[in-house]
This record gives sequence, C-alpha cells and structure tokens, in this order.
Amino acid sequence: MESGNVLRTSWLPAAALLLVSWVAVAALSLQARPDAEVVAVAFPPWWNAQQALMAAASANAAFVRMTAAPAVLVLRPDSHDGLKKLHEAGAWLTLDPQAIDACFTNKPLGTGE
Repeated sequence: MESGNVLRTSWLPAAALLLVSWVAVAALSLQARPDAEVVAVAFPPWWNAQQALMAAASANAAFVRMTAAPAVLVLRPDSHDGLKKLHEAGAWLTLDPQAIDACFTNKPLGTGE
C-alpha cells in the first residue's frame, strides 16, 4: 500500500517545478519594455479598482482602460521613470498589453485580421 502513496506524491515536486518555471518564463517574456507607451499593470489581487486607480494616479499614469480583473489596469505611464513610479506605488507586474492580447485571441496567423 505504501508504494501507491509514493507514486501519487512523487509527481508533486515535478509539477511544482513545471508551474514555477512556466510562470517565470511568462513573466519574463511578457514584461513591458522600459520605453513602452502603454502597459498592463497588475496590482495586488486583493486590491479593488479604486485602490488600483489611486495608485496609478499617484504614479502620474494616465488611465487607458479597465480589464476583467479589478486590480489589473491598462495605463500610459509617465514619460519620466513611469514604470519605476508604478512599482513604487504598489504594482507587482508591468506587462506588454499587446503580448497578452496575442495570447488570448484566436486570430488566424498570416491573415492580418
């Protein structure tokens, strides 16, 4: 009976490593460039939309649009140290919104649609 428990739990470290590496690669590849005009900004997930908007305003970032998650906003950062100011205001991640959009749309390749 013990061999069944070993088999069931032996895959947990491998699955955890797979998940952590996938998140790390996604975060690095979707990260916003320092000169980006528009960025998707992820604030702590327990923040509501008002807290996220107040943090964006404190970093002098212009509001572009909301997303489905209240703590994730699309913003136009201040031209001088905008990403740094957003991180100081509480942003966890600043991502390229076009890269994220490409991940979640089902446009056929090469059609230009």
